[in-house]
Amino acid sequence: MEHKISGPARAGLSIYALDLQRIARFYETVLGMSRVHESPEVVVLQSSDIQLVLHRIPADRAATISLSSPPQRRSSAIKFFFTVPDIAIARSAAQEAGGDVLLEQWQGPGFVVCDSCDPEGNVFHVRESVASLKKNSPTN
Repeated sequence: MEHKISGPARAGLSIYALDLQRIARFYETVLGMSRVHESPEVVVLQSSDIQLVLHRIPADRAATISLSSPPQRRSSAIKFFFTVPDIAIARSAAQEAGGDVLLEQWQGPGFVVCDSCDPEGNVFHVRESVASLKKNSPTN
């Protein structure tokens, strides 16, 4: 199933996987998603409804995980994300509300992202589109 993709998704999930390609094929097949980015460590799948960012679990952590058949559910392997107009403003608002948006950020296809947590420690990501960064740059 083909989906019209019009830039980075505004919301979605990050999923951490032992077998990155197997998990990518699973979601492509089950949900009819399309690959929009791929590297040895990350596969990005998208539909008109949602984006999945699939991350390979680092080898040191992967060595501590064993899978069973049928699979045992893991609740700590998925993070949701939201796109915000400005990460700096989101960071300030999060701190005022008792949470945090961490300073470390990394770039994905068309966006930058930071780990964040709510007042109870639940981890999620906030993202800002690259287009928004360029628009808010002091050189523009």
